[in-house]
Amino acid sequence: DVLHVADSGPPVTILGDLTSGTGLASNLFDCAIVTQTLQFIYDVHAVIRTLNRTLRPGGVVLVTVPAITKVSPEDARRWGQYWSFTSRSARSLFEEVFEPQRVIVEAGGNVLAATAFLWGIAAEELTAAELEHVDETYETLVGVRAQKPPVQ
Repeated sequence: DVLHVADSGPPVTILGDLTSGTGLASNLFDCAIVTQTLQFIYDVHAVIRTLNRTLRPGGVVLVTVPAITKVSPEDARRWGQYWSFTSRSARSLFEEVFEPQRVIVEAGGNVLAATAFLWGIAAEELTAAELEHVDETYETLVGVRAQKPPVQ
């Protein structure tokens, strides 16, 4: 399934709003993959509550959010662009809703990866070693895995 707030035709299969939860049933998903979306939604707290509600027991949400990033003028005009995240802010947000022991947060990036990204240099122009090196002072991308408790 592909969720979108606006009916833009295929591949959208679910019309719904992550902030209000409108159009999204409870216990709907085994897994929700939400990539590079939260920065465009002002009320991220409501989104995380909605994601938790829409997961079936034992379900998992996988989220990526930007840390160091540039503004996307088109998206900012259309939706707003409100946030950049750190691994700490992402952990705090998800642990408000999900049990802390069921939240895993990892960040990647380094000064070279961040600079290349900001300059629009393709990943293929860098070596794997240059991209894989992690420097906690230059988080570029933050990933979150949060799981709803299974039924006991």
